[in-house]
Amino acid sequence: MSNLSHAVKQAVEKYSGERENLLDIIRDVQGELGCVSDEAIAAIAEQLGTSALDVEGVVTYYHFFSKTPAGKYAVYLNNSAVANMKGRNKVAAAFEEKTGIKFGTVSPDGLIGLYDTSCIGMSDQEPAALINGVVFTNLDAEKVADIVAGMKSGKEVTELIKNYGDGQNQAELIKSMVRSNIMEKGAVIFAPFEQGAALKKAIAMKPDEVINEIKKSSLRGRGGAGFPTGMKWESTAAGQGAKHIICNADEGEPGTFKDRILLTEKPEMVFEGMAVAAYAIGATEGIIYLRAEYAYLRKYLENVLETLRNENILGKNICGKEGFDFDIKIVLAAGSYVCGEESALIESAEGKRGQPRNRPPFPAQKGYRGEPTSVNNVESFCAAARVIEKGSDWFLEIGTQQSRGTKLLSISGACEKPGVYELPFGVTVSEILEKAGVKKAAAVQVGGPTGACVPPSEFERKICYGDLSTGGSIIIFGSDTDILAAVENFMNFFIDESCGWCVPCAVGNTILTKKLEKIIHGNGTQSDLTEIENWCQIVKNMSRCGFGTSSVNPILSTLKNFRHLYEDRLKKDVDYYSEFDLASSIKESCLAVGRKPETEGH
Repeated sequence: MSNLSHAVKQAVEKYSGERENLLDIIRDVQGELGCVSDEAIAAIAEQLGTSALDVEGVVTYYHFFSKTPAGKYAVYLNNSAVANMKGRNKVAAAFEEKTGIKFGTVSPDGLIGLYDTSCIGMSDQEPAALINGVVFTNLDAEKVADIVAGMKSGKEVTELIKNYGDGQNQAELIKSMVRSNIMEKGAVIFAPFEQGAALKKAIAMKPDEVINEIKKSSLRGRGGAGFPTGMKWESTAAGQGAKHIICNADEGEPGTFKDRILLTEKPEMVFEGMAVAAYAIGATEGIIYLRAEYAYLRKYLENVLETLRNENILGKNICGKEGFDFDIKIVLAAGSYVCGEESALIESAEGKRGQPRNRPPFPAQKGYRGEPTSVNNVESFCAAARVIEKGSDWFLEIGTQQSRGTKLLSISGACEKPGVYELPFGVTVSEILEKAGVKKAAAVQVGGPTGACVPPSEFERKICYGDLSTGGSIIIFGSDTDILAAVENFMNFFIDESCGWCVPCAVGNTILTKKLEKIIHGNGTQSDLTEIENWCQIVKNMSRCGFGTSSVNPILSTLKNFRHLYEDRLKKDVDYYSEFDLASSIKESCLAVGRKPETEGH
């Protein structure tokens, strides 16, 4: 039997030949062979009894899968806006100098591959990179030289770590140089928590009473949209068929890293919150969908789950409650920002391309395996556990009238004290800046690229659902930050992460970015600015899912609050509309995403 056949057969058997486990099968094959070639794709398809096209579609969709060898050491260097602020370009240059290759290529001997990647959840310790899944933080030219020398000498990647981070990052099953950087502990998430207390209180109540307590607390989802958690649970409980609980641990929003800290320092609370939700809606199976960049936490999380089973907080007849059976499995993602959207996440958890579904039906009615599913994020489950433990009246005393409780904020960028802060809803931007050690900021990006770029004149605005809502990302721009360059970075992120399903998003954002680049380089006109505004509305109004409708926000927000930055770079002596330029942009953008340009010949 050839190495390829053996690797494929072993991977398929390991996961019981289930099509649903395709991501894990592909990952194992790539780990054994270095890539997933056409031959491997065909072999996987044959073993699973599906089409090669179906398997190839999954392989080519996700960022961390490759059809060609990625190198014995695959280096993925973060190219986010925050990384660029912190000297990412010098680190990239050092990697290229020491390896003798450019980014996007593999060394002739197949030893090292250099790749750009989006935010890896390390914005509080940039520049950062993933090397064969191992995280390296606070990189500089000297550290790069040591790392490359170690790779060339054949060392294991883990041997290249010089020191470990804080908290549980030092645990035997993690051993990471990542720091948790918990800067301020609030009254809900980081307050003392007794393991099992929430679950024991929940099972002393009826399931609908648990849901009503969550509803009474006014707990809203902590992912940014703020949908009422109790309503979601109630809707799922009322659905027909087996119920499912999914924890969305795929925080891919650039500048967000608070879920990373919860999974490192508070995983027991996360899993207990999932168990409370399972009791409330009648689920027996749960999934934590873990982003690929946090794969280094998987063994640790598996161990925590096993410990909870041994303590009867998971498993059969939980906490002595006859008939209450619930367990959790980890599904590891493969690199796709769109999978943060709940229906795309469900598609991915089923072993498919992570593309958003048409809605309705909503996941609460027809989600995982076509059955009722409640998808909540990591912080939401923690907050739910505390609500049941302490009671809704306690929770209602924290925060504002419309935004109860606390919010975990991932603060990074031009500040002295980056890290995670647990603050009550209603905190102002200026208060956040003071806590983070910022004396003067040019702007604050609230909610990641899809959020709002807030000018100094609005720093008294509040973090809450009625004003500035956020999944947690707070990026601070200093006076030396080129805000338009950051906007360009955000737009390139959306181009890279688009699933490609609909033309307004896949093509429109490319056109917008080309227009933006034209203005940044001093070649734009007033007509270009008008075209940008028009295209923003087209993409926003005609895209299929929330990814597309919010992808233009970096431009719209800065046009609203920093319009002078655009106008200052326009050509002063030319103002004309070039139809040829627009048609060429459409054609080039269509070809870039593999579509036949509809404008061709017109």
